[in-house]
Amino acid sequence: MDVMVIGIAGGTGSGKTTLTNRLKEHFGDDVSVIYHDNYYKRHDEMPYEERCLLNYDHPDAFDTDLMTEHLLALKAGKAIHCPVYDYTIHNRSAETIEVRPAKVIIVEGILIFQNCELRSLMDIKIFVDTDADVRILRRIMRDVKKRGRSLDSVVEQYLTTVKPMHEQFVEPSKRAADIIVLEGGRNLVALDMIIQRVTSHIDGKPSQEPLKIDAEL
Repeated sequence: MDVMVIGIAGGTGSGKTTLTNRLKEHFGDDVSVIYHDNYYKRHDEMPYEERCLLNYDHPDAFDTDLMTEHLLALKAGKAIHCPVYDYTIHNRSAETIEVRPAKVIIVEGILIFQNCELRSLMDIKIFVDTDADVRILRRIMRDVKKRGRSLDSVVEQYLTTVKPMHEQFVEPSKRAADIIVLEGGRNLVALDMIIQRVTSHIDGKPSQEPLKIDAEL
């Protein structure tokens, strides 16, 4: 099976997941998704209080080697068992999720373009670019409502690690992107162009559009 790998990167709260979900909803079983967030390293050796203090926005926080191994397996037509991360305990859970191979594999995460080996496996690299004030508001709403975090802890984490790591690692990785999409899945023009490109691949037809473009969508 000819597999297309799409990388979707961008800062926290940028709209990566919205774009990923729109593509998954449109193509169904022809698309499988793996999230870099699920590959946070396990820290059973640490008590909860110490795990709370770790820098989760640095590349070293992720087991990217395992993600790369899993992506290679999916490209080879093999199912994987992806780890599951539990944000309420700042550690991996005991569960795994089976991800089956598909014609299109989406890899999503803030730092997926930072790793050269992982990046080299991607056919299309999309960076979702959104204003910082919008991103922090989205992160606050997500972490407080869905991840059981306090407002104070979210703001403190943003100021001490999220913002500095974004400036050091995430923003520079934008240079590796083939396409820069403003506002993620809410950008209907960009979404339509990406859908057309993916449809051409799934149908086995050559794309009418060049893969690499310079303009921001």
